Amino acid sequence: MPSVRVREDEPFEKALRRFNRIVEQEGILSEIKKHQYFENPSEKRRKKLNQYKRKKEKEAIGP
Repeated sequence: MPSVRVREDEPFEKALRRFNRIVEQEGILSEIKKHQYFENPSEKRRKKLNQYKRKKEKEAIGP
């Protein structure tokens, strides 16, 4: 679990922004969203395949 210590003379909003940045970097929110509902294995494979296709298309179009 990420934690942030509020420094002396530091506004709460700034500490909250640091905490949000840490949570985002660790991918905690995306992991929670993945586990909010059940997903069939076939749906997982389909999503993964579509993600792979999009990545390859981006690479082909890129510089």
